[in-house]
Amino acid sequence: MILLDTHVVVWLASAPGQLSKAAGRILKQHPATLHISVVSAWEIALLVKRGRLELPLPPGEFISRAIRHHGLVELPLERRVAERAVALPDIHNDPFDRILVAECLERGGTLISRDTTLPRYPRLRVVW
Repeated sequence: MILLDTHVVVWLASAPGQLSKAAGRILKQHPATLHISVVSAWEIALLVKRGRLELPLPPGEFISRAIRHHGLVELPLERRVAERAVALPDIHNDPFDRILVAECLERGGTLISRDTTLPRYPRLRVVW
C-alpha cells in the first residue's frame, strides 16, 4: 500500500512537475496500490475554504476526478487508526499528518511526502 500525502494528491492531479523523481518513479511503478485517505479530501476542502489552496474545480469534483484518473483507492478513517494517531509520539502537531502516519503504520504502507518531519517516526517508510 502506498499512501499519498495531501500535497502529493494535489500535485499528481494538477502539477506533476512538483513531484520528486523518486516519488514519480514509485507512482509509475505501483499504480494499482496508490491510496488517498479520506482525511486528505477533508484537508483539501479545508485549505480551499480558508483560501490557502486554489483549485481549477470545486474540491469534491477535483478529488473525485483525481481518484478516477489515477486509479486511487480511498481509505476511510477507521477507529483503530484514529486511536493510533493520538498515541503516536509528539513529533508532528498536524492532526492530518498524524492520521496519515497512523494509516501507514497500521497497514504496513509507504507514505509519499516531502514533509521532512515525517521520517522521524519510527518504522514509517517515507519516500520523497
